[in-house]
Amino acid sequence: MKVNFLNPFVSSAHEILSLELGEDVQRGELCLENGSYETDDVTVIISLIGAVDGTVFFSMSAESAIKMASVLMGEKFETLDRLAQSGIAEIGNVITGRASMKLAQAGYEANISTPSMIMGKGATISTLEYPRLVVPLNTSIGPMTIHLALREGQQTNMKTPQIRAPKAFETPEQ
Repeated sequence: MKVNFLNPFVSSAHEILSLELGEDVQRGELCLENGSYETDDVTVIISLIGAVDGTVFFSMSAESAIKMASVLMGEKFETLDRLAQSGIAEIGNVITGRASMKLAQAGYEANISTPSMIMGKGATISTLEYPRLVVPLNTSIGPMTIHLALREGQQTNMKTPQIRAPKAFETPEQ
């Protein structure tokens, strides 16, 4: 995996989590894993397609997710109800969105999917031939781990097509 793909995610996660949690976030030691990924208690999944293809997993324990949702949403959660789950999925979405903007600035435009979430430890997800770069992040409310299974995609230019109104709808100044 290109380091150009790693840095936008690490810096975006640090920026967003530091801002939203009101504390410094420490990165643990990176490692590369091959083979299937086994989910933690809570796993947010977001895919990228374009000049960068692959999947990002944000994983954490249920306890960390409940604490994080409480801080993010400004209310005390006892369980991972639908609102707490939404908050956790959204933090993954915001980090990935910011990272995709940084990737685009570096010349790697990619679209991101809507987040999905797996609840429950031990589900196996295959990233097929994509190795995963594992990025542990430590906060006072608990750890979050980001798994990046990314590679350079086939689409290098993802510009939105310009759509023009049919001639019948044009005004004289168009």
